[in-house]
Amino acid sequence: MSLTARHAITRVNLHYTLQAFAQGAGGLFVLAFLLKAGVSAPLALLFQAGLVAGRFVLRPAALPLAIRFGVKPLLMAGTLITALNFPLLAMVKGPGPFLILLCGVSSVGYLLYWLNFHAYFAALGEARDRGGQIGLREAIVAMVGIVAPLLGAWGLTTLGPTPTFWAVGLIQALAIVPLIGAPNVPVAATVPAGGAPSWVALGLMVGDGLSAATTYFVWLIALFLTLGESFRAFGGAAAAAAVAGAFSGLALGRHIDLGHGRRSAILAYSGAAVVVLLRAASLDAPWLAVLANAAGAFTAVLVTPVLMTPVYNLAKGSPCVMRFHMATEGAWDVGCFIGCLAAAGLVAAGLPLSAPLLLALAAILLMVWLLTRYYGPGPV
Repeated sequence: MSLTARHAITRVNLHYTLQAFAQGAGGLFVLAFLLKAGVSAPLALLFQAGLVAGRFVLRPAALPLAIRFGVKPLLMAGTLITALNFPLLAMVKGPGPFLILLCGVSSVGYLLYWLNFHAYFAALGEARDRGGQIGLREAIVAMVGIVAPLLGAWGLTTLGPTPTFWAVGLIQALAIVPLIGAPNVPVAATVPAGGAPSWVALGLMVGDGLSAATTYFVWLIALFLTLGESFRAFGGAAAAAAVAGAFSGLALGRHIDLGHGRRSAILAYSGAAVVVLLRAASLDAPWLAVLANAAGAFTAVLVTPVLMTPVYNLAKGSPCVMRFHMATEGAWDVGCFIGCLAAAGLVAAGLPLSAPLLLALAAILLMVWLLTRYYGPGPV
């Protein structure tokens, strides 16, 4: 990789560190805070479903903006709009207009942020180093995640939601600073025909969205309730989990770059399946839930390089990384919407939260099948 590209990736990682701190200190607590504010668990899941539905509907509008301004300005705009989520969150007192407004602003912010972040990272990185780059990125996030949840929990219990979420919003906004000197990535007005993402990439993103709906959003609700709706206990569990995941992604990411992607996929997702079963069995035992949360952080750092290496490399080889990620991010939203909607229905019907958690097993099977096809019959 050239020195210019390395410099750009370093700036992106600095940006992502600040963004991850804001998400760990504030974004992690969104659903927990909604529950404390009087929003029911099914309605909180419908809120998340509405957020991704809004992203899906608004996504086509991002392309003309990207053609005019390029990827980096939209990434910076998404960072700033996402910062508005946190002051708005502090104003939510239950179901009502502020909850709807938060859903709408979050849809716009997360649309611009994640679509352009993935396109930017894919365009700047190189295929031969991709696993290691993603592993380093996720290890940085995990290390930040040790401190950020503790500070977020301290702020919510000591200072209250308004000063805490305003401070988190400021940190999120400051994440644009490392991007100021980074290169832009232009988006062509037209591309050659036949550049649509492969069914492998789309299938992986549908599966990952379905998995996120259950292993992340449902689990955050389940963990918070299991820990007695305590912000301190919830933040402490998140910090303990970050310790478990801080260094695991570096080794596996490099393992992928050395040609062992199939083995890494089987290893990572076998661990993810075990974690799903452990979490489903832990909802009556807080100590076991904390252990299951830590195990999930470890496997998440392993899964991300395995999953995103093919997605970023396929994007890099496509005629337009922006259009590629518009399609794959849309596929992720479809999977997440289905998962959140199904989970809300199951919980509203009176089933325990362990029931929707088990939906993740179907997503894991889909992703293992697709990943082993992508990585080929190499060494297991």
